[in-house]
Amino acid sequence: MKKKKRSSILMLELKEDFHTFRGLSGKRKVEFIWDYYRWKILALLGAVFILCLFVHIIWEGQKPCRLRVCVVLNTEDDCSPWFGRFTEELTSDGKPGAVDVNLDQPFDYDNMYYYVQEAEVMTTISSGRMDLAVCGSDMLEYLLALNACLPLDSGLSKELADALKAQGRLVYATANLTEDKHGQVNPEDGIDGYYAIDLEGTDFFLEYNETEEKEPLYAIVIRNTKHLSDCESLIRELVK
Repeated sequence: MKKKKRSSILMLELKEDFHTFRGLSGKRKVEFIWDYYRWKILALLGAVFILCLFVHIIWEGQKPCRLRVCVVLNTEDDCSPWFGRFTEELTSDGKPGAVDVNLDQPFDYDNMYYYVQEAEVMTTISSGRMDLAVCGSDMLEYLLALNACLPLDSGLSKELADALKAQGRLVYATANLTEDKHGQVNPEDGIDGYYAIDLEGTDFFLEYNETEEKEPLYAIVIRNTKHLSDCESLIRELVK
């Protein structure tokens, strides 16, 4: 009985709203819908946005791509010409697949919405849409916490790893250090290794990282990459 009564009340309210709506002018109809149904409309739009984002991620993940790079510079410089030249040279071998360079993914712990940036980076990595990152200290810190960085001394080819080590470019750091629910970090969870390549002094660094505070810039290979060979090609160009 209660369920039937509630249904009847809901139908009466809908009928009253409908009759009221029919008697309004065009502009007032829009205002009426917004006043009474805006939260439902916003919830629906939010659900549609999330669904579209999910579909987009799945679609992008299925597209053939030989290398996906995320670039987060310490400056506002546009490095697309540099990556355009690299892409042209890399794809000249005729192998299938495009090179996707994401220059629009910011990451800055000084930004009040940095947690949104963290979620975007995590989603990008988990969906397999990042093979290598060129970034500053903030993003390196987050990638280390995720344990998303490839150990370079064992992951790269011996020839390239030895060359980078001889140049003093391999950065020794600790991965997998995250806070527990009490905000504590257990040092025993840390995994030490060479996880980044210091780009200081390279042509790329000098062209796109002219900052007053001399901020560092790194190249990081993502642990779950399936395109290690092309990552190595990019690293060789970056360290020139």
